[in-house]
Amino acid sequence: MFQKILIANRGEIACRVIRSAKKLGIATVAVYSDADANAQHVKLADEAIYIGESPAAQSYLQGDRIIQAALDTGAQAIHPGYGFLSENDQFALACQQNNITFIGPPVAAILAMGLKATSKSLMEKAGVPLTPGYHGANQDVSFLKQQADAIGYPVLIKASAGGGGKGMRLVERSEDFIASLSSCKSEARSSFGNDEVLIERYVINPRHIEVQVFGDSHGNYVHLFERDCSVQRRHQKVLEEAPAPLVAQDKLDAMRQAAIDAARAVDYVGAGTVEFIVEQDGTAYFMEMNTRLQVEHPVTEMITGVDLVEWQLRVAFGEPLPKQQHELSIHGHAIEARVYAEEPEKGFLPAIGQISYLHYPEQNQFVRVDSGIVEGDEISTYYDPMIAKLIVWGENREAALVQMHHALGQFHVEGLGNNIAFLDRIVRCDSFKQAKLDTNLIQREDAFLFPAAGSAAPKLVITAAFTELLSRFSQNKAAGNPVWQAEPLWRANISSSYCLKLMQGEQPVQVRFTAENDEFIAEYQGVQHRISGEILSRNSIQIKMDGKQDKFAFSRSRQGLTLFKDSQSYKFDYISQNFSADDAHSAEANLKSPMPGVITQVLVALNEQVKKDDVLMTIEAMKIEYAIRAPDDGMISSWYFQVGDQVKAGDELVEFQPLEQVA
Repeated sequence: MFQKILIANRGEIACRVIRSAKKLGIATVAVYSDADANAQHVKLADEAIYIGESPAAQSYLQGDRIIQAALDTGAQAIHPGYGFLSENDQFALACQQNNITFIGPPVAAILAMGLKATSKSLMEKAGVPLTPGYHGANQDVSFLKQQADAIGYPVLIKASAGGGGKGMRLVERSEDFIASLSSCKSEARSSFGNDEVLIERYVINPRHIEVQVFGDSHGNYVHLFERDCSVQRRHQKVLEEAPAPLVAQDKLDAMRQAAIDAARAVDYVGAGTVEFIVEQDGTAYFMEMNTRLQVEHPVTEMITGVDLVEWQLRVAFGEPLPKQQHELSIHGHAIEARVYAEEPEKGFLPAIGQISYLHYPEQNQFVRVDSGIVEGDEISTYYDPMIAKLIVWGENREAALVQMHHALGQFHVEGLGNNIAFLDRIVRCDSFKQAKLDTNLIQREDAFLFPAAGSAAPKLVITAAFTELLSRFSQNKAAGNPVWQAEPLWRANISSSYCLKLMQGEQPVQVRFTAENDEFIAEYQGVQHRISGEILSRNSIQIKMDGKQDKFAFSRSRQGLTLFKDSQSYKFDYISQNFSADDAHSAEANLKSPMPGVITQVLVALNEQVKKDDVLMTIEAMKIEYAIRAPDDGMISSWYFQVGDQVKAGDELVEFQPLEQVA
């Protein structure tokens, strides 16, 4: 077995590979960029080598630097993970030329499957079913239009070198074909350096099902069953599950055999995934082969008990496959949810910034979390905004759905937008529960998945305010303040009535608490409720309101308090100094950059007096502009950045003098 390997990747997949390598006694080398200097994969590895600046093009896509890092550290093999250089034939060839084992398929297999048109010609010869269409070399515009007209509309134009949803155009009418072709070729040329396309009949409401295959250097091939990846947004997978539900056994058998035939046709070695577009009757057509480990591989591991990364390492070392086909079987059902820093209600716009609070569900035989992120980490503009993969297992699909709903309810993220509540709505929507799956599920369930934003229920508002009240009492106790200050109701001659003002979105809310014996009377919107409770831990509270007991998770930051309940999060901002946490409105806190970005405007002159909440400057990141506002009346005595400057999260932006300090 290898003594040492280098992982040419980052984040959760790098951590995942390191775990399997350690299990086999293999030393590991991580590589990292500026943005990842303190990342988890760097801390988990035995060694770590710096390879460049934060943008992927200057670090994780620098194949020469990665190979040099392997040579310098004595790594015998390189695991590419997924993305970056994982399907780059030139990188695989460079490994070979430097006597480094590439933990992946042979260069010839990557080349054969790298171009859609080439791979489809090979698959046609191997007898693998293809979607009706044109996959040839003739790229003449008139000829391609003739082919599309002959296939019949709607048709899909696909970049031959494309992937990840890029370089695709749906054409529903003949008269739109030429304009769509031009647009598709332009995007393909820009994204992949190759503008060749193929034309296929568009399958309406298809399922996306893929088969996990494995080959070794001894001519052995197996499949490890299939995964349904139909739930997608913008051609990107959101939820995956294994095995594929509600597909006739003969259709599954045909798909699995076609996947083996595809791998055998290119002398495939290692882990690969053969993807099919599947009609509602189960008829499958070859789409493409991914010559790497897939993001969603854990669902296959959960139903087979196989460590696919361990298999990759063993096969790359020259060992035969650990199991033959008859030794592999399905046990139970698994579902994976991709938890992203993004805002579904804003078109899935990526969210960037620091994760101020992070709580993962408890892991056990039913629940697994794959992540490279911990509390305090930043989601940057440089890489994919995935926080974690949440994988659950059950004896059957219904049990797995229950596990997923429960686990999402225990998954708490604060500091930036995320899709946890959206994922839970998918799991609970009728189409998904009934396995009525296709790639248009999210659009079809639009009304359920994207509910109109509304105000929090009164009892949630009261709970949030009460949580803040108890947290302040607890904070004073811990600081050793007088008892009456920690628990004001203990002092007979001090008023025991407290009014908390918070903001929920754009709406101010106010709750008045009056102490009465060992509980409080909470008044909100003219209605009174009896409430008592206790802080159970730093982020957990138990309350009893009007006779009903409940538990909530919560987090507090400089800006406010967030309640978590049943996969939903409810954010309340501070607007009252008396009940803020840790000087929430200090000038220092407000005048630091909340995220990495570029200064787009400076709106106030040096030494100019400003009013509280005046916009001082704006920062742009990921096409979103953020306003930096004055925390109080005062004056700007110094600017640390100008228009066009790049800033990091936490950078101090200006020197601000409160009005009382201005001479």
